[in-house]
Amino acid sequence: MKKIIISGGGTGGHIYPAIAIANALKAIDPTIQILFVGALGKMEMEKVPRAGYEIIGLPIAGIKRELSVDNISFPFKLTRSLLKARSIIKSFKPDIAIGVGGFASGPLLIIASLMGIPTLIQEQNSYAGVTNKLLAKRAKAICVAYPNMDAFFPKSKLKLTGNPVRNDILSVSHKREQAYAHFGLQPNHKTLLIIGGSLGAKTINESIEAGLKMIIDSSYQVLWQTGKPYFERAKAAISALKTPYAQAFDFIYEMDLAYALADVVVSRAGALSVSELCLVEKPAILVPFPYASEDHQTKNAMSLVEQNAALLVKDKNAGEELVQTALRLLQDADKQHELSKNIKKLAKPNAAKEIAETVLKLC
Repeated sequence: MKKIIISGGGTGGHIYPAIAIANALKAIDPTIQILFVGALGKMEMEKVPRAGYEIIGLPIAGIKRELSVDNISFPFKLTRSLLKARSIIKSFKPDIAIGVGGFASGPLLIIASLMGIPTLIQEQNSYAGVTNKLLAKRAKAICVAYPNMDAFFPKSKLKLTGNPVRNDILSVSHKREQAYAHFGLQPNHKTLLIIGGSLGAKTINESIEAGLKMIIDSSYQVLWQTGKPYFERAKAAISALKTPYAQAFDFIYEMDLAYALADVVVSRAGALSVSELCLVEKPAILVPFPYASEDHQTKNAMSLVEQNAALLVKDKNAGEELVQTALRLLQDADKQHELSKNIKKLAKPNAAKEIAETVLKLC
């Protein structure tokens, strides 16, 4: 029986590809034993067990870019995490360790490679993260979602697979009626779906709040994932309008249904979001998070914009431009069709299966 560790997390953009890889491995060989390793206190500690997998947390945390007292404790947390990673590997005895990015993948994959266990990296973004660049030297294979990643990694190790996504979003077109019923929205109104990422997005949320009445008055409706910090404000804004044409959720687990009823999507440009939008073929307005490392979200977004597969609104301009851009796109069926057609060409629906097959070959 093969044993596999999957390590990483911090955001949904790391966690859901990891779960998709685990599911693909199980689909190929149900006897495979999979253990996740995440960072204590991060969302993977909740999301992974919900998906049916065991997870162990490391006390690791990232280094803050600004001066912070928290940075003083980083060496201690790193040392404790390396020691715990060694203990986990000695106990579990994996055949391979997979890193999907995020704090926890660093200590786990470093120790695994030093103990002679093959490692595989899955890099979701068009600009490689610091952790993955450090781990690449010892990795046996690096699965990437974008071309030209030899700028960051050894070309001989690269495999262009795309980003793995949840199986349930691979086919959403037949779920539209179910989606209206699930979210309590109306079939006779076009829907604007707002996704700020798993942790929410302040600029997007504030822009939608300010323009919510304008959207509703234009006979459109809103399905709004706010993230926990903004949820109560969004609920209050909807309540003040006394409208049945807007629903807010702090987190949407049923993203297949959310995509099914969306006519236009507003989203951050994290790697997972971009990959999902390609697969569901939705016209999208991307608002990249400008403080992501190396501004990788803008690079992700531009990979679509340059092929006329999405629109872009800069974060700093969202307050003035986002709602107006969304309304123009909702009113323009031809532009919606054009964006959908072009974004579909960039989809890679077999990413999880290809990564799983690569993992098993390395075993």
